[in-house]
Amino acid sequence: MHIPDGFIDAPTAVAAGAVSVGLIAYALRKTGKHLGERTVPLLGVTAAFIFAAQMLNFPVAGGTSGHVLGAVLCVALVGPWAAAIVMTAVLLVQALGMADGGITALGANVFNMGLVAVLVGFGLLAVLKRLLPRTLTGYMISVAVASWVSVVAASAAASLELALSGTVPLGVALPTMISVHMIIGLGEAAITTAVVGAVLAARPDLVGSFDLSLPRSRPALHGAGRRTRFWAFVAGTVVVAVALAVFVAPFASSSPDGLERVAADQGFESAATAEPLWGSSPFGDYQMPGVANGKVATAVAGLVGTLILFALVLLTGRVLGRRRAAASPGLAGAQDSPSDFGAPRGQA
Repeated sequence: MHIPDGFIDAPTAVAAGAVSVGLIAYALRKTGKHLGERTVPLLGVTAAFIFAAQMLNFPVAGGTSGHVLGAVLCVALVGPWAAAIVMTAVLLVQALGMADGGITALGANVFNMGLVAVLVGFGLLAVLKRLLPRTLTGYMISVAVASWVSVVAASAAASLELALSGTVPLGVALPTMISVHMIIGLGEAAITTAVVGAVLAARPDLVGSFDLSLPRSRPALHGAGRRTRFWAFVAGTVVVAVALAVFVAPFASSSPDGLERVAADQGFESAATAEPLWGSSPFGDYQMPGVANGKVATAVAGLVGTLILFALVLLTGRVLGRRRAAASPGLAGAQDSPSDFGAPRGQA
């Protein structure tokens, strides 16, 4: 769903970029007020995992592929505004480092996948949690439905941008984009539910949207034991993300994704610029200059991108945390603030 350079016109790109900059600035301020001891590394590993997961294109109907978006997964773990920051960081590294998504369309891609998908997913997840039974099954259904809808909502936003740019009529873009992403969204729902379920089994207290009063398979830990398990979780997640990027991504589906398929079928594929406007991407299209073996190049690109995302988001979180501590010295070393779902989270 990454829009390349050339698919949207300058006014649409500028408008989407302006909205994205404003909302991400708000997200940074909002998140900075709620950073605690364990939130920063959790943001880092979430970003690393999302980057690696987005490399894993899976086949869907009609010779099309899709990949995890990860918006609701981020929301479930860290809340909506932190999720918006994580998704923006992923999209930024993809655009600058991998030429995945256009530079001129970066604001639109952030708007679609980092804001629309995140905020729609968050809103629906919050509503469904109130409507469905307060059980683990009810929660997992909420996650699955919100994941599916987030993908469809992001595709609808992309359709609107394409139509506003005159690339393709809205009456064509909307049904074609939504129909293919309704199918891709099923994979999103299944994968997101599986990952959230795995985290719940290991560390339910790290799923910010989960009600800790519900029955759990593991008793809560405190003090040093809890801290040790937290850092084990962080290290383990980084290892899993690297393994996905290095050993699985090179064998992912090479079929066109949903947007590429629609562009080919509707005849606006040629609107994309022949070469990325940002010509300095070191791993353009997840390849490496001078490395003939495409799978090896993809593995290296995935490894570097995953580690860069972890470091970038970790650094961003540290900076926000220092600003919070400087503004309110009494909060230094304090516990994580309540999430946007109202579930208080303690220290690691």
